[in-house]
Amino acid sequence: MAKKTEQENLQHYECGSFRFTDSINLENYDRHLCFDHIVTPEKATQRERFEALSRSIRDLLAQRWMQTEQTYDRKNPKRVYYLSMEFLIGRSLVNNIINLGAEQFVRKGLQSDSGLNWTELVESEPDAGLGNGGLGRLAACFIDSLATLQIPAVGYGLRYDYGIFNQVIENGYQSEQPDHWLAHPDPWEVVQPTETIEVPLGCSFRLQNGALRAIPGNSSRILGVPYDRPVVGYGGRTINTLRLWRADTPDFFDFGEFSSGDFVGAIVGRMLAETVTRVLYPDDSTMEGQALRFVQEYFLVCCSLGDIVSRFRRTNSDWNLLPDKVAIQLNDTHPAMAVAELMRILLDEAGLTWEESWKLTVQTLAYTNHTLLPEALEKWPVRFFELVCPRLLNIVYEINRRFLEEVRQDYPGDEDRVTRMSIIDDSPSQQVRMANLAIVGTHSTNGVAQIHSDLLRTQVVSDFAELFPERFNNKTNGVTPRRWLLSANPELAGLISKSIGDGWVTELSEISRLRPLAGDSSFQSDFLKAKQACKLRFTNWLQETTGTVVDPATIFDSQIKRIHEYKRQLLNILHVIMLYRRLKDEPGLALTPRTFFFAGKAAPAYRLAKLIIKLINNVGQVIDADPVVRERIKVVFLSNYNVSLAERLIPATDVSEQISTAGYEASGTGNMKFMMNGAVTIGTRDGATIEMAEEAGEDNIFLFGLTAKQVADSRGWYNPRWHYENESEIRAAIDLISDNRFSRDEPGVFGPICESLLNQGDYFMHLADLTSYADTQQRVGELYDNSDAWARMAIFNVASSGKFSSDRTIAEYAADIWNAVPCPVD
Repeated sequence: MAKKTEQENLQHYECGSFRFTDSINLENYDRHLCFDHIVTPEKATQRERFEALSRSIRDLLAQRWMQTEQTYDRKNPKRVYYLSMEFLIGRSLVNNIINLGAEQFVRKGLQSDSGLNWTELVESEPDAGLGNGGLGRLAACFIDSLATLQIPAVGYGLRYDYGIFNQVIENGYQSEQPDHWLAHPDPWEVVQPTETIEVPLGCSFRLQNGALRAIPGNSSRILGVPYDRPVVGYGGRTINTLRLWRADTPDFFDFGEFSSGDFVGAIVGRMLAETVTRVLYPDDSTMEGQALRFVQEYFLVCCSLGDIVSRFRRTNSDWNLLPDKVAIQLNDTHPAMAVAELMRILLDEAGLTWEESWKLTVQTLAYTNHTLLPEALEKWPVRFFELVCPRLLNIVYEINRRFLEEVRQDYPGDEDRVTRMSIIDDSPSQQVRMANLAIVGTHSTNGVAQIHSDLLRTQVVSDFAELFPERFNNKTNGVTPRRWLLSANPELAGLISKSIGDGWVTELSEISRLRPLAGDSSFQSDFLKAKQACKLRFTNWLQETTGTVVDPATIFDSQIKRIHEYKRQLLNILHVIMLYRRLKDEPGLALTPRTFFFAGKAAPAYRLAKLIIKLINNVGQVIDADPVVRERIKVVFLSNYNVSLAERLIPATDVSEQISTAGYEASGTGNMKFMMNGAVTIGTRDGATIEMAEEAGEDNIFLFGLTAKQVADSRGWYNPRWHYENESEIRAAIDLISDNRFSRDEPGVFGPICESLLNQGDYFMHLADLTSYADTQQRVGELYDNSDAWARMAIFNVASSGKFSSDRTIAEYAADIWNAVPCPVD
C-alpha cells in the first residue's frame, strides 16, 4: 500500500468511546497478508484478503475486549450468562465493522489494494454453522443487544464443526450435504486452552462389531475447549464474549492398542469426543442420534456451568452471593440440565446443604420457553442419564420427590395433577420431562410473545402457572436494528437517518417519528425508490449466483422460515395453485404480477415437510413452462436459506407471509425484520403478529383466518372434507395435485399431502383458512396497484416497528428477571 504522510497517520476515528487510527488497521492488514499467508497483496486470494482484514479488525478490538473483561473483574457487577444450543450469528466481518462505525474508513483504507473486490471479500466469509432457525437468530440478536446496552454478559454455545446441513435441491427434492463452515481457519475465534473444562461421563465407549458402544459403570471423561468470539456492541464501547465449546479427549490415542495393531480402537476416545461437537442437530429419528443430542446438551451445561462458577469464584468467596452476581438464562429446554448440574456443584463441591443449594439454584436460573408444541418439550430417557450422568439423575429424582411432596400438600388427593406435574414421566418408559425440570428449578419462566405466554400459562403448563403464578411472565422477542436495517438495507436506513436523524439505531422507538411522513408524497416517492433499489440489488444477485431471472416490477411475496406443517408453506402453495387455475381458466384475469419466494430447510427425517418442498418446486416448474401464466406469477424456492440470504431478501420484500396456524407460533422474529424493512404483513392472529397489529393498527396489516381460540374450539368437530366438498376452488386445487398436474413424471408422489389434508384430519387447518387467505391476498394485490396507498401502509409499518428491537427485549429481561445493570468499560 502507498506510504502515508505523518499527518494522515495521526488522523483518528471515533465511534462512541472507541477510538482508533487508520494507520494501525492498514499496517495490520499488510502484516497479516505477509506473515499469516506468506503472500503479497497483489497475489492474495479474496479468502486470504478476508482473513487478513478480519484479523486486523480483531487486532483493533483486542484491547477493548480485554478492557471489557478487566473492568468486569474489577467492578464485580452482576453478569448475565446466556446458554443456547444455537447462535445463528451469520457473517461477522461487516457486522463488526458497522458496529464500530468504521465501514467507510475500512473501505477507504483498502482502496490502494488493487486486487480487492469488497463484495467478493465479504462473500468469502461463510455463515457460521452455529444455528438453524429463529431460536439461534434470537440468541444472536440478544448478545448483540447485551453488548450494545453495556450489560456484562457471556453467551455459551457449542462450536459445531458442521452446521445443520447445506440444502441442495435435486429434481425438486431437498438433499442434505455437509456444511463444513470451518473448512478454513475462522479469523474471529480465539482458542483458550488454559480454560479447558473437564466433563465426567458415567460410562466409557468401545468399538464392538464396528459400532461405538457405551460400557456402563466404567467412567471416562471428555474435555471442553473454549473458543471465544468478540461480540461488539454498537459504538465499540463494550465487547462481550461468545464462548463456544469444542469437545476433545484427554489422551490423543491409546498407545498400547495402537502398538498391538488396533489402529481404530487406539483413537476411539478421540472419535467419541470429536463426535460430540461434530454437527448441529444430529438426526433424532434414531436412538443413536437422540443419544448424541443428549450428550451435546450435557456437555454444554457442564462446560458452561464450570466456567460460570470459575468466573464467580475469581471475585467472590461467599456462595450466598451467587444470585447477586450471576444470572443464567436457559434458552429453551436444551440447557435445562443446568438445574441439576448447578445443584451438583453446590452440594458436592461447595459443600452446601440441600436447602441452601436449592434456594441459590432457583434464584440464579431463569428459563425461556419457545414452543407450544407438546412434542417439542424435550423428554430424555432415564437410561441416558443412568449411562452418561448418573449423579445428575440422583439429583433429579430428589428434586422431583421434594417437589411432588409440595404438590400433594397444596392439592391433597389430586394424584392426576401429581402425575401431570412430575418431572419423571413413568409411561410407557421412564423419561425426564425437561420443561418441568426447567420450570421447577428456576425463578422465572417467560414466553416470547403475549399470546404465547398466555397460552403457555393457561394451556401448556397451566398446573405450574397455578402453583407458581409469580414465576410466569412475558418477554416479546425483538431483533437488532443494526444488522437487520442499518446493515441489510442501507437505502432505507439512509433515508430514515436523513429524515429523522440516526438515533433510531440504538433507540428504535424513535422510528415512530416517521409516522407523519407516511402520507407525505415526497417521502413516499423516496421510500418506493429505496425499495426498488433493494429489489434490483436482489434480482441481480439472484441471477448472477443461480441464473434465475425475476422481474423486479412484480410483487415480491416471501415466506422464509423452517419448513413445518404448522408454519403452513402448504397453505401458501395451495393459494398459488388456485391462482394458476384461475389464470388457466381466464387468461385475461386482472391480476397484479407476483413472485412468490420460499426458503427454508426441512428436518432430514420430516418426510412430509420435504414433500412440501418438492411440491413448491414442481409447481414453480409447471408455471415456468406455461406461457399463459408465467408472466403473471412465478414461484422461486431459494435453496440453503441462511442469515446472509435473509439479509438480501428481506429488504427487497413487499409482502411478508406470517401464516402459521393460530396458537402455534411462539413469536416469530422474521415478521419483525420484514416490518422494519417496509414489507406489509399478511398473517394470522398468532405470535408477535398480534402485537405488530396493535402497534401499526389492524388497518395496516392484512389479518385473516381462525383465531387461536377458534382453532382450539373446533378441534372436536373440524372436518376438512367439508371444505373440499363445498368450496369449489379448494376442491379444484387439491384435484390438480392428486391428478398429477404437478407430478407427470412421478405420478402419485404427492399422495401423502392429499391424504394429510383430506383423510388425516388436516391438523393444522389449512383448508379451514384457505378461502379467507385467498380473499385477503386478493385485497393485497388490489392495494399494491395503488402505489400511494401501498407506500403509506408500508411506511407506517416501518414507523411502528420500534417495539420490536431486541434492545427493548433485553432491557426488560435485565430489569424484570436478571436484575442486571450496565457496567460501562473504563
